[in-house]
Amino acid sequence: MPIETVGSMKSILNDYSSKDWSKSAELDGAKSINFNDLSIGDIEGPSGKQSFGEMLSNSIAEVNGLQQEANQAMQKLSSGEAKNLPEVMMSVEKADIAFRTMNQIRTKVIDAYKEIMRMQV
Repeated sequence: MPIETVGSMKSILNDYSSKDWSKSAELDGAKSINFNDLSIGDIEGPSGKQSFGEMLSNSIAEVNGLQQEANQAMQKLSSGEAKNLPEVMMSVEKADIAFRTMNQIRTKVIDAYKEIMRMQV
């Protein structure tokens, strides 16, 4: 049965019990997770449930916002409006870390997509 969409993958996963896929383990009295109750397409975010695409676009928008803040801080420093160099450097570093993280996530998503495309089902 080929996996063509997320819905078809969900139907395939629903055919299997989570007990078949994982071993039962109790860690410090924690409750076992029922993987059959989890939803593939929904992620709980600050604004309620959102799809993976929405979460990704929100993250990209946040990174873009950090980049714009860093650019404004550098412009203010170069024009003489701001004199607090450590604050400017913190905003630049924050934007750089966010961009690098987003780039790594992008690489991992592309690698996962390529791996899925190579699978023979």
